[in-house]
Amino acid sequence: MKPKLPEDKITMENIEKIYNYVFAPYVKQLMLSFLSIEEGKVVARLENSKDYQFVTGALSGQILMSVIDTVMSIAMNTSTKSQRGTLSQNNNFIRPAFGDYFIIESEVQRFGSSIAIGETKVYSEDNRDVLCHATSTYPLK
Repeated sequence: MKPKLPEDKITMENIEKIYNYVFAPYVKQLMLSFLSIEEGKVVARLENSKDYQFVTGALSGQILMSVIDTVMSIAMNTSTKSQRGTLSQNNNFIRPAFGDYFIIESEVQRFGSSIAIGETKVYSEDNRDVLCHATSTYPLK
């Protein structure tokens, strides 16, 4: 029997259980911490690691894209109109991502009848300069 995706909407109370059940092992290795979760909005924190960096010390774009998709997926599942996968993700890398910690803010802009659209901003915890801006689209079940 194939494992089933959870039907519960994601909250601060159940995020760890659902996160550990749903996401791939490499995503879990990112060790995201969740600062707040409310309907349509998630704020998470990522600690920088040498394993995530280019030779320059800047956070890799591949890590940023993975974190953005993960946090937005969680934001999409804070509603009863949950989604089942990413249709598209458009990333704009604005400046190199330097810092010890990064804040990821994902917010659903619209839960439509068949798709949902969200926006994510990533910035260094040291300042509010946006490092990466992304828009994402998800199908709704």
